[in-house]
Amino acid sequence: MTDPVALTAELIRCPSVTPAEGGALTLLEGKLSAAGFECTRVDRGGIANLYARWGKKGHARSFGFNGHTDVVPVGDAAAWTVDPFGATQKDGWMWGRGATDMKSGVAAFAAAAIDFVTTTPPDGAVIMAITGDEEGDAVDGSTALLDWMAAHDEQMTACLVGEPTCPDVMGEMMKIGRRGSMTAYFTVKGVQGHAAYPHRALNPLPAMAKLIDRLASHTLDEGTAHFDASTLAVTTIDTGNPANNVIPAECRATVNIRFNDAHSSGSITEWLRGEADKIAEETGATVEMRVQVSGESFVTPPGALSDLVSKAVVAETGVTPALSTSGGTSDARFVKDHCPVVEFGLVGKTMHQVDERVEVAQITQLKQIYSRILSDYFA
Repeated sequence: MTDPVALTAELIRCPSVTPAEGGALTLLEGKLSAAGFECTRVDRGGIANLYARWGKKGHARSFGFNGHTDVVPVGDAAAWTVDPFGATQKDGWMWGRGATDMKSGVAAFAAAAIDFVTTTPPDGAVIMAITGDEEGDAVDGSTALLDWMAAHDEQMTACLVGEPTCPDVMGEMMKIGRRGSMTAYFTVKGVQGHAAYPHRALNPLPAMAKLIDRLASHTLDEGTAHFDASTLAVTTIDTGNPANNVIPAECRATVNIRFNDAHSSGSITEWLRGEADKIAEETGATVEMRVQVSGESFVTPPGALSDLVSKAVVAETGVTPALSTSGGTSDARFVKDHCPVVEFGLVGKTMHQVDERVEVAQITQLKQIYSRILSDYFA
């Protein structure tokens, strides 16, 4: 049987900080190929990705797993009590960058898939789409894999993303959707001048203050059937002006919006543009806006896929997972355009932290859950 704990340790020892492959996908490709998976490297834009399929192409039933082997930087290495890429095991924990997010999840579904196709070959296909660009801009990661799949008639009929989803207790939560995420960058331009003669200048700061106050004070919605209320956070306001006697020429600000399925990035952009235009008209300042969209909101309605995962989680943990859409973004935002998708993984308390770590027992338990999902899906 394939040991997911040992595989997690091997993956942690690969220094795969985005965009470096670090040997992680090469390691997985070797193990999957040995188990009969047809593996294809789908590299794009300097990013390494791996597509692996066991079974016939185009089969009517194909269960997929999606995950990533890239990790965030370690930060201050001196602040770690262990080697960030040492995969140290002590006191029942596995330590290292990526231990939680999400080399343990990749190891668990890879180990489950290898053992499943080896011991009980299914009537169908088992697919893994593993990226090296989830923690970065995600331009050439899962999107590259999905583009390649579309071009080569590869298809998942259902997909599970193995991100850590449980806040505190193993099994307590799965994700059936995610909020959309977008960032708006504002630049308000006026006329620079002496602070003693404000009538000769056009101060952009009051205009920016009015704009930000209106945006931050606005209630986007009260939540929807599967989502909490949308949020808008002001993340920076900056003039870069060191002089106390100079009215600056311009001011910049950034807001980040996490929105539910009551909106689209387009509808929110239209609202933002309207508020910016009102401020420009009221103050005489010029208001420029640039928008960056990280993903649209989506939900996979509760049904066959969430029931399948929930049943397996209950059987292995005794805990019924809540169906949630909380948290940030994940690559499920791309997969949802390909097939129904949910996310389930282990407890994610220490992800991205110094001394990131995972309970060793959870890795084994997660493999058991994924194994049961595969068995039930192809039963």
